[in-house]
Amino acid sequence: MYPLRIYTQCISAVYGPLMSVPLTLLGLLEREPSHGYDLKRDYDAFFGRGKPLPYGQVYTTLGRLARDGKVVAGEAEPGDGPERKRYVITESGATEFETWLTEPVAPEPNLQTVLFTKVVLALMLGRDAQQYLDTQRAAHLQRMHELTQLRRTGTLVDALLADHGLFHLEADLHWIELTAARMDALAEEVRA
Repeated sequence: MYPLRIYTQCISAVYGPLMSVPLTLLGLLEREPSHGYDLKRDYDAFFGRGKPLPYGQVYTTLGRLARDGKVVAGEAEPGDGPERKRYVITESGATEFETWLTEPVAPEPNLQTVLFTKVVLALMLGRDAQQYLDTQRAAHLQRMHELTQLRRTGTLVDALLADHGLFHLEADLHWIELTAARMDALAEEVRA
């Protein structure tokens, strides 16, 4: 049986705060009323970077925001394709967005990450955690190469996003090296 402390740390592990799609859509709507199609286009252009927002998620999110009184959907408008509704942010939605925008993000990342969880679980299960770390290191280095290319050839937005990603990957690589150096001690602790 594993110590409850380690088990709960592993189960609740998450890698950093997730980006809030509803709050991001509220921010885009604060700029100007928009159709769902336009919101998806703008979201993907500025925040999607390799992971576009599915149309279904846009409309279900807008539906929840409307239900909660954060946005109002206008009447259906004819267009080139199916009729579309223009969404407008409400005062309640603008207040929620402003509150979120002005609150700082927690300066400390979560202490449990996906990397940590995989290493601990591998050790708990008697698997080769070092092999996992080696594979992860190679994946990180490959992604760093891609981001470095993007930084050199992309727009300013691309370069800033690439730098952000590179800094996080560098920190992960440092952690991978430290963990590899302490693997035996960690294995003893998690198997105790």
